[in-house]
Amino acid sequence: MVQTVNYEIIRKIDNVEIRRYPRIVIAKVANHESDSFGLLFRFISGNNKEKEKVKMTTPVVSQEASKEIKMTSPVLSDFSNEGYMAFVMPSEFSFDTTPLPLDSRVKIEELPPRSVAVLRFSGSWSETHFEEKTKELLQEIANAKVKTKGQVFSMLYNPPFTPSFLRRNEVAVEVELSPSKSSMSTKHI
Repeated sequence: MVQTVNYEIIRKIDNVEIRRYPRIVIAKVANHESDSFGLLFRFISGNNKEKEKVKMTTPVVSQEASKEIKMTSPVLSDFSNEGYMAFVMPSEFSFDTTPLPLDSRVKIEELPPRSVAVLRFSGSWSETHFEEKTKELLQEIANAKVKTKGQVFSMLYNPPFTPSFLRRNEVAVEVELSPSKSSMSTKHI
């Protein structure tokens, strides 16, 4: 079974969950690389200085290059304007214990704990679907007067051979919460 990043649901707004994620370590490649997924897959398959195989985890995180939706700051780092794809490292890895990539296009990054607004949906992934769900996510959190921080990104949980109606897809954006907005608390994976 594939490990999924743990999170805590701290609030629900209609179809949106506000989640608190712990510190995570990611391996990331800029989307302008024609084989982003392949570079990351080779990295976890042992193409690293330690020649260590790293278990695949979910979600695979992706952010498209900036287009029409401009926000306040990058969510996950310097690739925010050109987009990126990232694999989350298993929870037993820290920034210091994650294998070092042999390919300089693969970057290791540690993300601090953060709050993220997430809208889950199923179906095939397409840019049109992403844009529709992004608008829905941003509208629901704007109606709730929740401030966003960064650009919208996607989180994908299933391999490509999974039937589309069974796929778990999410659009998400980091948010700023005041202490009084954290009323609900439920742990999930």
